[in-house]
Amino acid sequence: MTRTPNRRLLALALVAALNSTALPALAQSVDPFALSGAPDTTGAQVAPIGSFTVSDIRIDGLQRISAGTVFTYLPVERGDTMDSSQAGDAIRALYKTGFFEDVKVGRQGTILVITVTERPAINKLTLTGNKDIKSEDLLKGLKEAGLSEGDTFDRLALDRVTQELTRQYNNRGKYNVEINPTVSRLDRNRVDVTITVKEGKAAKIRHVNLIGNEKFEDEAILEQWESREHNWLSWYKRDDQYSREKLSGDLEKLNSWYLDRGYVDFAVDSTQVSISPDRQDMFLTAGVTEGEQYKVSTVQVTGDTILPKEQIERLVLVKPDQIFSRRLLEISSDSIIATLSNVGYAFAQVNPIPDVHREDKTVGINMQVVPGPRVNVRRIAFKGNSRTSDEVIRREMRQFEGSWYSQAAIDRSKIRLQQLGYFETVDVETVPVAGSNDEVDVVYNLKETTSGSFVFGLGFSQLSGLTAQIQLSQTNFLGSGNQVSVQAQRNDYMQRYDFSFRNPYFTDNGLSLGYNLWWRELDYSDFNTAQYSTNSGAAQAVFGLPITETDTVTAMLGVDTNEILVFADTPPSIVDYVNALDRNTFHAWRGEIGWGRNSLDSFLTPTRGMQQRVWLETTLPGSTVEYYKLNYNISKFWPLNRHLVLNTRAELGYGDSYGDATTRDLCRTPGNYVCPPGSPDFVRTITADGLPFFENFYAGGVRSVRGFTDNTLGPREFGQPLGGAFKTVGSLEMYFPTLLDTPAARVSAFVDFGNVYKDYDSFDAGELRASTGIALMWRSPMGPISISYAYPLKSQDDVRNENGTLIEQGDELERLQFTFGGTF
Repeated sequence: MTRTPNRRLLALALVAALNSTALPALAQSVDPFALSGAPDTTGAQVAPIGSFTVSDIRIDGLQRISAGTVFTYLPVERGDTMDSSQAGDAIRALYKTGFFEDVKVGRQGTILVITVTERPAINKLTLTGNKDIKSEDLLKGLKEAGLSEGDTFDRLALDRVTQELTRQYNNRGKYNVEINPTVSRLDRNRVDVTITVKEGKAAKIRHVNLIGNEKFEDEAILEQWESREHNWLSWYKRDDQYSREKLSGDLEKLNSWYLDRGYVDFAVDSTQVSISPDRQDMFLTAGVTEGEQYKVSTVQVTGDTILPKEQIERLVLVKPDQIFSRRLLEISSDSIIATLSNVGYAFAQVNPIPDVHREDKTVGINMQVVPGPRVNVRRIAFKGNSRTSDEVIRREMRQFEGSWYSQAAIDRSKIRLQQLGYFETVDVETVPVAGSNDEVDVVYNLKETTSGSFVFGLGFSQLSGLTAQIQLSQTNFLGSGNQVSVQAQRNDYMQRYDFSFRNPYFTDNGLSLGYNLWWRELDYSDFNTAQYSTNSGAAQAVFGLPITETDTVTAMLGVDTNEILVFADTPPSIVDYVNALDRNTFHAWRGEIGWGRNSLDSFLTPTRGMQQRVWLETTLPGSTVEYYKLNYNISKFWPLNRHLVLNTRAELGYGDSYGDATTRDLCRTPGNYVCPPGSPDFVRTITADGLPFFENFYAGGVRSVRGFTDNTLGPREFGQPLGGAFKTVGSLEMYFPTLLDTPAARVSAFVDFGNVYKDYDSFDAGELRASTGIALMWRSPMGPISISYAYPLKSQDDVRNENGTLIEQGDELERLQFTFGGTF
């Protein structure tokens, strides 16, 4: 597993490497008393130094550095008596500046002559070939070590840096690394420095051997190690690459593994790391002494517990007669600290003091509680919010200024900020107030992300084809937290014009109020559904009221109209529904009420938590058609480890009418639906009942069951998908957060399943469709992109008779699916 080096640690390592070599450079200077007969710049001879009074001082050899700078560092002035000791001091002082690679001291009569050779300046510093250590991190470290463009060049510093970089790569398991510095001389005493890195391949761990373990097998012990022998997941985890830091961490895990199982006397006696002659294979060996297993004899809580002692004791998971476990001790300590920190004791400590009795192999535990002072939050500050106003952020705070410190409130405030979607990262730090031991400041460091967009361009998806749109949207309009969107869009099957506005804090207690206005002209013949089109519009008011930290109740009230246009090839069931009502325009007063819970840790890229919502949508009495739709969505993220996050998702939908069915007798005479009893013109009775066809649920596609063409699952009529009144869709999706080094992109592997049925009574689990595949989702600068490749696991083929005539059309498959410009 490749680790990104810490910039500060790298810089400190390079500086430490250089500081240890500053003074030895002086030993390489020329002896000042061996300078006789050296000509000065005027052709005069410089005599050996004796004791004399300095009448003047002359500096020879300067190019870029001014004489005034030299005089600043020179410990000799006119009128001083110069002798051999002071000459040595002068040389050392000038060498220490780092400006010169050679310094000579002589005299011309009573004139002190100092001849210097300046070190060249670094004109350009170039790094090539480095991948494991990023260039910006490396350049920062070099700069703090004194190697950067414009600085004075020091050959010794370059050599030391080369050695340090080699060591850094060796620590990452790359023993074939080559660091080749090149110095090119330029005019005006300048140089170009190029550091060429050939990283090579990291040495692979071929074998890990434990010696001395008798109680447990190697496989059980090594399960949690980061240093692993080569396996089928090594291409992703890179756990077969050796590094010294990983091995140190694994040895600590080895110690914890035994302590968690009661082996108090466990010790790692020796470790050995060997490498093959070609420096490609590593062999790790650790010798251990297991010792005996200990049990817990007594457990007590002492110190100032602040809260009732019984309440603190309930947080201690370690009990008498249990096998000793350091992990349970740590969990118990953390629980007590967290509980005290929530009532103001931010600096509380719990010191588990073990009393080991080796004769009977038991351990007594004393949980010593040290609460420290009760802490008050003096000020809450925000940094990095250049667009978002403080008021918008502060209303999400659950920790308040002037109140007792609460870690739970601070953490909850952080999550609420992450859920806004305005910030790419949210970090929080607690800063003690200078001169006070019972006050802290809480600082939230924010990195804002794009919260709005102005789009004028094109998008494309396999469902809608080419899409032209103009859209202005802001989820954080002018930093106020209000959401505003205006959109006009046209593609192969739709024209739409939308306006929406939402104020999430219409009242101070969090009541939200929003408005939606839209008009849409949809041609479903291009939508992979039945052949008909609609012209519809709506005006809606939307309300939301939070009832807990994670739960919200929503409501909607609106009015809409929908004109249905049928064609010659429209399925008969749709034509009959329209004819039974004897109208093609539907008006409705519409209401909706719902409940939602959101405990996700992030709006953009969640890794843990759950989001679920249930809502009932219904037309009110007096509408053209009286019906309802009940929906339930749930999505839960399970962090398995730092490499894997599992998302389980399900969608259920059901709809039906609640008014009386409308029936009409269909006659041969066009437009005449009233037939006398026994009339020869009578053909059949048609009925409008159940969920209207234009409100049916659909499934299949990139946002549903991938691998099947959008909206094509479920009932069909004359080969045309009709959708249905009952929908069930689910998914298991594994995300790989560390596979791509950017929070804007996610790679996943998934299994999707689901279908749509005519009604609930038609549900048959055997008719569920399923697919599996991989997906890439990327929030690109040009808009969201979603690409998936799916292989259907369960699908329906065409059914034909023995003559090859199609009896029942099978599923429409589409393995590669993508969307550009939508949301995901």
